[in-house]
Amino acid sequence: MAQIEIFYDLSSPWTYLACHNIRPLAAEFGATITWRPFLVGGVFNAINPSVHNSREAPVAAKVAYGKKDLADWARLAGLKILHYPSVFPVNAVRAMRICCALEDQPEKLVPFNFATFEAYWADDQDISKPEILEAILRKTGIDPAPVFAAIETQPVKDRLRTNTQEVIDRGGYGSPTIFINKTDMYFGNDRLPLIRAALQRAG
Repeated sequence: MAQIEIFYDLSSPWTYLACHNIRPLAAEFGATITWRPFLVGGVFNAINPSVHNSREAPVAAKVAYGKKDLADWARLAGLKILHYPSVFPVNAVRAMRICCALEDQPEKLVPFNFATFEAYWADDQDISKPEILEAILRKTGIDPAPVFAAIETQPVKDRLRTNTQEVIDRGGYGSPTIFINKTDMYFGNDRLPLIRAALQRAG
């Protein structure tokens, strides 16, 4: 059985697409998915400053096409995705710490992931705000109190840092970074056809 790891940050629309699209693909091939939350801003700061630079000096034609490209992919996936929510980029540290606190409980983590993606990218809710995250946790049937207590602990903070450093060490430079069977790396939602081929090769 093939193993898929997906390193993800909830603040990326392309990650929302990839996380949505990879689930039926994994089911088709009987592959398992391991969800690995990390902080993409930490990766940009450490090894990929070009993202920050492009935001400071955007290329108008590239921005215009980027809006169309995202809209086309969202339409294909059947998702509502805003090109830019009202707060963009968003401080996703607290949200990603929640993911780390739930990382060993996929039955809770996965619903939280997708509810948060939808809240930010479809409903334009500011996921940096504790009250928004509390509402998302309640919506997904998770008691917010122990989760908010956990994200202030050093082990959860350390896990987010460790996951972020791990994706860098393994060659990643953004979100989503996807690995098939630990070593075969793919970056971005548009690599899903290549991931399909890799899963076919893996049997």
